[in-house]
Amino acid sequence: MVAIEVKSVDELRLMRRAGLVVAEGLRAMCAAAVKGATTGDLDAIGREVLARAGARSSFLGYGAEYGAPFPAVACISVNEELVHGIPGERRLVDGDVVSIDFGAIVQGWHGDAARTVIVGPADPLDEALVDATRGAFWSGARAAVEGNRVSDVSKAIEGYVKGLPRRYGTLREYTGHGIGTEMHMAPDVPNWYRPRPTPRLRPGMAIAIEPMLTLGTHQTLELDDEWTVVSRDGARGSHWENTVAVTSGGAWVLTEPDGGASGLGDLFAPLAD
Repeated sequence: MVAIEVKSVDELRLMRRAGLVVAEGLRAMCAAAVKGATTGDLDAIGREVLARAGARSSFLGYGAEYGAPFPAVACISVNEELVHGIPGERRLVDGDVVSIDFGAIVQGWHGDAARTVIVGPADPLDEALVDATRGAFWSGARAAVEGNRVSDVSKAIEGYVKGLPRRYGTLREYTGHGIGTEMHMAPDVPNWYRPRPTPRLRPGMAIAIEPMLTLGTHQTLELDDEWTVVSRDGARGSHWENTVAVTSGGAWVLTEPDGGASGLGDLFAPLAD
């Protein structure tokens, strides 16, 4: 089994600093996701937030070793684009479902999170989709505690989604992940449960939990830009992600302004914030 990076208290505090930069960037970009704005406009706001904080982007240039470096600081995916959308000249219109994924590096430590917002008046089906994805995240986060296994996080996410009144597709090729000195590290954190041995969680570990749901099936295609992932059936999707640290008393959501207090309840256990 692959070794998982375990952080000290001070290292988790540095990750919290990166997480707060991510939270501010997402807040600003979500607020700017209005009719008439372009996805490139949103990315420019993310760049400004990073510059003000003296932070670096986790995304810009990512994948260069494979020949297709990501050209932006945020992945912005609209409607049937599910993840890894490249910002550009696309202009938002009322009803668009916009997923924004953003990462920051502070003193070598990463934070990573994603939010989905709806432009203008929302279709009830789209609202329910976003609510379902957010709820699935919090179900997984409440399972990210000492003594549980990574598979318990996956089981909690899957159980939440299966318990909803409407059926959703859960992306399978794309998962959550460990995070710390790199954006993507061991372990993988799938959003569905597979009965197999997985690592046990312990204080100092950090994982990015990120349910990705669609109004259709889980099947996807990658576009010719080598990044943008779309639903094979054209269904709209939603993405909700946070970086979660395991502490001795529970969990700490490093990319939520309140540290996850509102969603974790008794399991909220921050270090000095």
